[in-house]
This record gives sequence, C-alpha cells and structure tokens, in this order.
Amino acid sequence: MQRQVLLLAIGFVFFWNSGFIGAEYGLPYTGPFTLLFWRYLALTLVIFMYLLARKRFRWVGWRVAAPNMLIGVLSHGVWLTCVLLALDAEVPAGIVALVVALQPLATGAFSGLVTGERTHFYQWMGLVLGFLGVGITVVYRMDFASYTSVFGYLIPLGSVIGITTASLIQRRMEINKRTSKLPVDLSLFYQSIATTLALALPAVFVENLSTQWEPEFIYTMIWLVVAVSLGAYSLMWLLIERLDATRVASFFYLGPPVTMVMAWIAFGDIVQTMDIIGLSVVFVGVFLTQISRKAKMKASSR
Repeated sequence: MQRQVLLLAIGFVFFWNSGFIGAEYGLPYTGPFTLLFWRYLALTLVIFMYLLARKRFRWVGWRVAAPNMLIGVLSHGVWLTCVLLALDAEVPAGIVALVVALQPLATGAFSGLVTGERTHFYQWMGLVLGFLGVGITVVYRMDFASYTSVFGYLIPLGSVIGITTASLIQRRMEINKRTSKLPVDLSLFYQSIATTLALALPAVFVENLSTQWEPEFIYTMIWLVVAVSLGAYSLMWLLIERLDATRVASFFYLGPPVTMVMAWIAFGDIVQTMDIIGLSVVFVGVFLTQISRKAKMKASSR
C-alpha cells in the first residue's frame, strides 16, 4: 500500500509540474491565450465524449453549473493565463512555480475570513514568510528598468489570487451546502467548458488564433491535455482517496524544486543562490503552517 501511494505521489508531482515545461515548449508556436484555448477545447471534447460513453452527461441547471463554471474560470483560466504570460515574458519556469506555490499558504491563511474557521497565528506567519521567500527571489532577478521584466515577475501573483479565490469559494460551498456537489468528471467538464469560453475572446480578438501546427506543438498539446490535465488530475484524486487532503496539498510544495530541475534539464535554466535562499524561506513558512494544522487536529481530538 505504501509503495502504491509513493508511486502515485511521484507520478502526480512529475505530471503536474511538467505542465510548466510543456507550456514553455508550446509558447513559441502560439500565444498564451490561444495555447490555453486549444488545450481546454480539446479537454472539454475528451471529457464530453467520456461522459456520453458512460451515460453520465447531464445538464445540472444554472444554480449548480454557475458556481462550478466560475471556479473553473478562476482555477484554470486565470491561474494558467497568468502562468503563461509570465513564461512568455521569459520568467524562468522554476520561479513561476515558486510564486504560484504560495496558493496553499494563502488559502490556509484567508480561509478563516471567508468560512469563519479560526486562522492560527502560525498560518499568518507562514504566509508572511512565504511571501518574503518569494520576494527575495523575485526582487533579486527582476530588472526594474524593464517594464516587461517587472510585469513578468509580478503576473504570477494573479495566479495565486485566482486559484485562492476559487478554493475559498469551493470551501464555502462545501460548508454551507447550498449547492449540490457534482461528481469529479462532471464538475471538471463544466469547469473546462467555462474556461474554453472565457479564453475564446482573447484568443480570437487579441491573438487571432494564430498557431503554427508543427509536430512539436501537437505533441506538446497532447501531453498537456492527456498527461497534465487528465493524468495529474486523476492521480490527485486517487491520492485523496488514500490520504487526507492536507497531506495531498503538501505535494504542491514540491513544485518549485522539481520544476527548477526540469527547467534546468529542458532549457538550461540556472538555479541561482538567491533562488535557493528564497525557496528555503518558503519551506520555513510551510513548516509553520504544518505546525498550526497539527495543533488544530490535537485540539479537535480533545
């Protein structure tokens, strides 16, 4: 059982973080909005065909569909658009992964304000240290004389805001139980189709759907759809079935170092001393949040 969980965890971390590398491979052939539009259009069609084949597709009504679609636009559309815009501005993939790794910290810290659950002092300290660690790395690398550089290094914060907001909406829905919870595959369909529709406008009117359909781009798209969007997502849910959600969430913190290694192998990105220092500070922040979670579990067990 332990070996199976270990293999699932390794597969999840690899496939999930390969999305940063795959996106960087695809960007020379199209723009950020168009790449995501094609990716989510393909993903929507794949899930739709699967649901039809399993006779699971159904319209759930706007009251249920709308919140899931909003979550999809925020957690997929906003999150990935900001990631790709940063990569398109030539921000190293490992640094983008480091910034967006703040999301679980931000969600934990702000969940108390949204859900009414108590937010511990250590959670706030962890979030502050997380931002400090990211700030050390980003400020050191940023060229303040270049607007593109400043924009590129700050735009991943939009990813953090988007997916944190989506997570808090999801958490509030689960607590209030005002909206019926959909099966994973049906929920992913509504999230995916909403993301596709949201990306259609900028992809068409900003980038004119301009795409070079080279074999390398097609292979990249297949990888992003099958391995990342479907594979990593499926492995995540298999892990959630075997482990508690907190332990699964901790795997996201492996993103920055794993992505840095992948980017070094794929593109020759150099890991600098300040990257390691910033990453270390972020991990201290993560450690503090883990302390608060353990304290909360002990308090609830009394």
